[in-house]
Amino acid sequence: MKKIKQPKIFVLDTNVILHDFKSIHNFQENDIVIPITVIEELDKFKKGNDTINYNAREFVREMDKITDNQLFDKGVRIGKGRGLIKIELGHPFSEQMAESFFDDTPDHRIIATTQWIKENNPDRIVVLVTKDINLRMKAKALRIMAEDYLTDKVTEEQVASIHKEVITIKDLSQTAVDKLFYGGGASLKDFKLKAALPNQLFKIEREEGSHPVLARYSSISESLIGIKKTKAYGIEPRNDEQSFALDALLNPDIKLVSLTGMAGTGKTLLALAAAIAQEQEFDQILLSRPVIPLQNQDMGFLPGDIKEKLGPFMLPLFDNLSVIKNSFRDTSKEVVRIEEMLRTEKLMISPLAYIRGRSLSNVFFIVDEAQNLTPHEIKTIITRAGEGSKLVFTGDIHQIDSPYLDIHSNGLTHLSEKMYGQELFCHVNLTKGERSALSELAGKLL
Repeated sequence: MKKIKQPKIFVLDTNVILHDFKSIHNFQENDIVIPITVIEELDKFKKGNDTINYNAREFVREMDKITDNQLFDKGVRIGKGRGLIKIELGHPFSEQMAESFFDDTPDHRIIATTQWIKENNPDRIVVLVTKDINLRMKAKALRIMAEDYLTDKVTEEQVASIHKEVITIKDLSQTAVDKLFYGGGASLKDFKLKAALPNQLFKIEREEGSHPVLARYSSISESLIGIKKTKAYGIEPRNDEQSFALDALLNPDIKLVSLTGMAGTGKTLLALAAAIAQEQEFDQILLSRPVIPLQNQDMGFLPGDIKEKLGPFMLPLFDNLSVIKNSFRDTSKEVVRIEEMLRTEKLMISPLAYIRGRSLSNVFFIVDEAQNLTPHEIKTIITRAGEGSKLVFTGDIHQIDSPYLDIHSNGLTHLSEKMYGQELFCHVNLTKGERSALSELAGKLL
């Protein structure tokens, strides 16, 4: 008789739920165990306006909806074709754990629970799911299977493809190139192409020593459009990628832009300059970034009121604004206009937490350091966009400050991969540092 395959048992860590409160619906027919320690930790996260606080609250509501009046002792069916979910009470450390871990921490209690489940279910595969790399290592040392939560992760191949969005074309006639700028655009046939995605970027290389010609495929006109070097409020692109970026930022048909690249490549500066250059087209320009303290410099330890506490976190945005202002004389009408926009809050710099609940109609919204956002947070922001708004996300996916995100799971990577090829979206990866030679060298070597 053929042996019936038993469903797996997945034990979820707190950080998985804080990352995605709907994660319990992504394990198909397998069973899920929530250690009581996780419930205790979630209770500490319920209050607050951050996404993790929202996820903690929503998970509790989701559990209440699933269980109704049923008890957890034997598990509750999550849904049709789904497995059971159960809250497991605490269990004492095994002799092996007691010898290995001296501290009674939530992480160690979660491992102890997982170990107990494994020992009491010898005929089933038991897996601890956590986004904490150290916890996965500890579990594996105890011969417990441990995995990352991969449902919303972008693969290595997909990440690589995001960085190779520019197609290089060689050996084209001058006639085809002339059509880009003087003929109202060129067809795909002119460039010996069978197909192209909306807002696909092209670099046409000519004879040696000459500068390449840049182009973008417009699905609206079904043609390739030449990209000219254009200034935006005193800021001029210094390389091909910056020209691509500024073209997308100034294009009214492109409503969503993502800019990636290491520090000093000009992501935020170009976005801000393009926004100010188009300020008459929008009711407001918003600049925002997630507030993630470094080390122990929590906001509660900083002196002053809320504006003074947030000041250090917003400094990079003000620095970029200063670069734009320094392109003009102090008494110029351009500088006066920027000061007026700040005074009337036509140009507003604020933490991302303050955006929750707002309807962003006819707004140019720049989100800096977007690599520190989860896919859910990115989605939440974009769904706030009303009629006439343009959203720009900038960041370096190799410089992530959140302990639960990486190059594959952060919101900026997720956005670039999922939206690529859409008519309203354009992604540009900036590769060359323009801040200084020292900055570029540090970005490459350190």
